[in-house]
Amino acid sequence: MSAKIFAHDSVRTLDDFEYEALQLAQVLREHGVGPGDRVTLKAGNSAPWVASLLALMHIGASIVLVDQQEHIEETRRIVLRTGSKLVLCDEDAPLEEGQEALYLYELLAASVGRTPVDRRLDVEAWCDLPDALIMWTSGSTGSPKGVVKSGRKFLKNLERNADQVGHRADDVLLPLLPFAHQYGLSMVLIAWLRRCSLVIAPYKRLDRALVMAGLTGATVIDATPASYRSMLNLVSRKPILRPVLAGARMFCAGAAPLDEPLVEAYAEEFGMPLLDSYGSTELGNIAFATLENPVACGRAMEGIRLRVVDEEGRPVAAGAVGELEVDTPDALEGWLDESGTLEAVPPGWQRTGDLGYLDEWGNVFVLGRKYAVHRMGYTLYPELIQRSVEAKGCSARIVALPDERRGAQLVFFVEDGEGRPAAYWREQLRNMLAAYERPDRVEVLGSFPLNRNGKPDMRAMEKLAKEARAA
Repeated sequence: MSAKIFAHDSVRTLDDFEYEALQLAQVLREHGVGPGDRVTLKAGNSAPWVASLLALMHIGASIVLVDQQEHIEETRRIVLRTGSKLVLCDEDAPLEEGQEALYLYELLAASVGRTPVDRRLDVEAWCDLPDALIMWTSGSTGSPKGVVKSGRKFLKNLERNADQVGHRADDVLLPLLPFAHQYGLSMVLIAWLRRCSLVIAPYKRLDRALVMAGLTGATVIDATPASYRSMLNLVSRKPILRPVLAGARMFCAGAAPLDEPLVEAYAEEFGMPLLDSYGSTELGNIAFATLENPVACGRAMEGIRLRVVDEEGRPVAAGAVGELEVDTPDALEGWLDESGTLEAVPPGWQRTGDLGYLDEWGNVFVLGRKYAVHRMGYTLYPELIQRSVEAKGCSARIVALPDERRGAQLVFFVEDGEGRPAAYWREQLRNMLAAYERPDRVEVLGSFPLNRNGKPDMRAMEKLAKEARAA
């Protein structure tokens, strides 16, 4: 069966889709885009976004990926810092007044009826670029940073990914993720590399996305834990959608830590595990659980090494918690500084800033960011506390605020769709935690605010905590 690209308003074979990308490449060349030129792509998930991505790869352009909802000021800085020759965008992408841009619809309209000079997509020139991709960290703990990646290394990383997870040519991939970020982009290009079908669904409207999944026969779903929780609630309210999830052969998760109750709920409801993963924008995709080995985030992919080190940087034994370090040939080339200069990153072991451990079989358990606070004479890791209470049935995120007397105040944001009062959760947490780990304040939310990557937005919750303390 020929691979297809399914969008909300069109269905094309992958061969036809590639032909369209070649037509777009011809128009982009007429706009002066050539090999090595940097082009900013700021648009939402769509078929034209994917076609434009492939067209830029074919030309051999350096692609600067920017989230569609990135702020105007930050977008301006990115365009200036990268020296972008052209900005491609859609109508919903915020841009500075006067910013020259080419809308994807304009690009499509100009490409209709053209006969491409080239007969097939060729990405060799793009692969040779050390700055083939410039992506941006989520900025959840500060300003976004420019991550410069080699085209060849990026695609090789995706080959490792597909080999380990087991993507096949007869798969229909449904990534419920923003394509401008590492996880979503990975799935788009894995579909292309493996010549399997891709569903471009509205990931912010999961009801519509699941209808599309049913109509297209989606076999592999990739989503954040927050989306999996929402989908579970959705099928409980609309049982007609349940067969859509039941028909998939793999549920893959990433971008944020999975909690055990959610994993157990999927295993009970569908008889299949949620397959967790570990990776980052800087280091690429690193480890994956699989149907054959559905343990934690699974083992590191072929050719990639993982280890856990203590505070002095010494490797620790299996089962001991420490900072995860990664040695991967697929790592970033470097960082883009404010002047647009590449700050190269040397090869070898890279610190991740993540806490975790490896079991005796090499499976990686990621516990959270290595962020410590000092309170009442103790050194605490908020993300470890979050993990602890999640395992006991409380979905929480912790914001630590400075406190002269105690060292830190702990504000627990508890996600509770039932809306039970803070007093209820304070009592539950009192029974779950040691005295020095207990919250100073509990705030109950119907759901966590999410950033553009689909992760709980800690900056938004920190702002809420500060405002509540000042009130």
